[in-house]
Amino acid sequence: MRSNFLFIAVTILAAAACMTSAQVAKPEAQREFQLTAQKFKFSPQTIKVKRGNRVKLTVTAVDAQHGFKLEAFHVEQKLPKGQAITVEFTADRAGSFPFQCSHFCGMGHSKMKGELIIE
Repeated sequence: MRSNFLFIAVTILAAAACMTSAQVAKPEAQREFQLTAQKFKFSPQTIKVKRGNRVKLTVTAVDAQHGFKLEAFHVEQKLPKGQAITVEFTADRAGSFPFQCSHFCGMGHSKMKGELIIE
């Protein structure tokens, strides 16, 4: 009876150890996107990723200086005209998160928005 209990306890501990090492070894998937910022829109305007993805956005302002703000992930960058700016973060929660131009760029500035969707 005692040997059966010991066998079961060792089996459970071994299984738990295997699960933990498998979870640690699992790499995050990285998703990369090229965005352009141009009066008065981002292209693409919608970005979709899975929860847990590492997200890399390369954003280029093509016509004038703009900005990129994704408040939910504490991202805010100036986008000098013609210069590719890279921002990276982990999509650690599901939902829909707006991004916008954070540098006044003219009368349509308030319409310069997009959406990050994390499934």
